[in-house]
Amino acid sequence: MHKKLKRTAVMAALALSLAAGLVGCSSNTQSVFHTSSVEADTGAVTVPWDYRIVESEVGDIIGSDMTLLPDNTLLPNDNNYATGDKVWVLQFMDAEMVTDAQQRNEIRLSAWRALKTYKTEAAAQEDIQKLKLELTTELDLIGVYKTEFKGETRNFAVVELPSGNRIKQPIDDAKYDELSKVKTVDVQLEEIHDFADYDLAYAKFRGWAN
Repeated sequence: MHKKLKRTAVMAALALSLAAGLVGCSSNTQSVFHTSSVEADTGAVTVPWDYRIVESEVGDIIGSDMTLLPDNTLLPNDNNYATGDKVWVLQFMDAEMVTDAQQRNEIRLSAWRALKTYKTEAAAQEDIQKLKLELTTELDLIGVYKTEFKGETRNFAVVELPSGNRIKQPIDDAKYDELSKVKTVDVQLEEIHDFADYDLAYAKFRGWAN
């Protein structure tokens, strides 16, 4: 069983706030990422991967919908925008992840897709900060190893993420000596939450905590 993430009180408050407000912004009862959908034959699962905020302009108004320029993305006009209005758009990207028997990952990223619009950049940033959380946690260190090619040596560390996936990171000689003596390590993670179902999340490695 993986170590419990050491969240701060602020992160807990953000999670409660999001559960009460952000998730309710979507009318879909199914996750926009379909994170719980696993293809048994291939071992594939789709996970939330990233969010970003982009500035856009309202184009055509089509009934209760609107287009966003320059790509003519169609979204509901929930905030009663007019043609020519400047808006900020929350976009998301998901990833199909295939894990083989050696726990090696093949990742296929989707295109960016518009999810929600805002009248101000500040409102958009408030939401994205709740969907992308910076965490510090203790992970199992699978091990460290060296490779040599044409006289050059490279060092790597392999850690196991809370999802069960294993990743390798290049490390210098000092970090190699440090990690060769331990079985767990403190790391920084970025936890990406599903907009429609906040309990569904994927954690990405963002660096060593010390």
